[in-house]
Amino acid sequence: MMQLQALTAISPVDGRYRGQLEELAPYFSEFALIRYRVQVEVEYFIALSEQKLFTLPKAKLPALRAVYRDFTVEQAQLVKDTEKVTNHDVKAVEYFLKNELKRLGLEDKLEWVHFGLTSQDVNNTATPLLWKEAIEHIYLPSISNLIIHLKKLAKDWKAVPMLARTHGQPASPTILGKEIQVFVERLEGQVKLLGEIPFAAKFGGATGNFNAHHVAFPAVNWEKFGNKFVNNTLGLQRMQFTTQIEHYDNIAAQFDTLKRVNNILVDFSRDVWTYISMDYFKQKIKKNEVGSSAMPHKVNPIDFENAEGNLGIANALFEHLAAKLPISRLQRDLTDSTVLRNIGVPFAHSLLALKSLDKGLNKLILNAARLHEDLEHNWAVVAEAIQTVLRRENYPQPYEALKALTRGGEQITQKTMHKFIDGLKITAALKKELKAITPHNYTGIH
Repeated sequence: MMQLQALTAISPVDGRYRGQLEELAPYFSEFALIRYRVQVEVEYFIALSEQKLFTLPKAKLPALRAVYRDFTVEQAQLVKDTEKVTNHDVKAVEYFLKNELKRLGLEDKLEWVHFGLTSQDVNNTATPLLWKEAIEHIYLPSISNLIIHLKKLAKDWKAVPMLARTHGQPASPTILGKEIQVFVERLEGQVKLLGEIPFAAKFGGATGNFNAHHVAFPAVNWEKFGNKFVNNTLGLQRMQFTTQIEHYDNIAAQFDTLKRVNNILVDFSRDVWTYISMDYFKQKIKKNEVGSSAMPHKVNPIDFENAEGNLGIANALFEHLAAKLPISRLQRDLTDSTVLRNIGVPFAHSLLALKSLDKGLNKLILNAARLHEDLEHNWAVVAEAIQTVLRRENYPQPYEALKALTRGGEQITQKTMHKFIDGLKITAALKKELKAITPHNYTGIH
């Protein structure tokens, strides 16, 4: 039987791309989920003691927190071995912690572990916590770095005129830097929206009403306790009225936002791919790299293609996650559990895409001569400028006159455009103004 390693992994996330994605293991692996569950259980145990339900020596707190802070793969395996017996993953965590309490000399406190909780109080805090920290520690720095990279390129190319294309046809010229800035604005807008969505959590017992807590200690304000624990201790936002599970509406909104970011990046990838195909960009060549197994001359835009492919996979999964998770039968069914275990997969493909885009952008070499040539071969695009100035002067039917010129089938050059201007019944000063307009300077505000 094949042992699991990068070469035998079924998913390329843990196989081919493991080296690029290893930083995600502390957030999305089975080890990570167990560790975050241990963290929630330990902090809950401490919070119960702070509620004066039992006495816990303060000297024990560092050692207690070290249980999750120094959690090892070997300890996670102990939990998994226990799960084979219990057939319940969270119960296995509870038994592990009880053994740790015995080791710390807290045998008389064992039954305060997981007191009054259902497994989803642990899962629906551990999962949003790992998701939050992955977003904050991995995703936001990565997307921010890409945005910074794009801003630099926009600045570097702020004076580079470029023929625009609408419907694939030559259109009013633009500025290359401005076209990059379009994506900066779009990405920044979605990242801002992402930051406004709370990392929601559920914490309230088997059906969300603190039933077990309340029957044991009716004098305790358990809602206040739950809010303090989830909001302050864990740094999440506790939903006030829940079933056995969290609503998943907010995490679905986060998935949808990440999907929009990815759509923007697909749009960007395709644009850059097209500019490369038009020879607007050359690509830096790395010695010994092969572009094609058959055609030695090729330097393929593989980074932008890989990005587009990974973004598509990520979005397919984000789409399912966002659509499925908010739906659960009555107070709870189990379909969310298996689905939640996959949230790291679209995250991983999104991160791969960000890395590919950054790599691809670093290879780009601006071919300014090609951009200049394209503009020079498309003098017809100044027709809009000329007819607009003529409108300003109340010249009769300027649009129709330019339409007849530019759609006559003749190649429009500087010479033919100036000949047309010379034939207009306008002042010499106006002719001079119109002749000063070129495809290279008719680029609007920038």
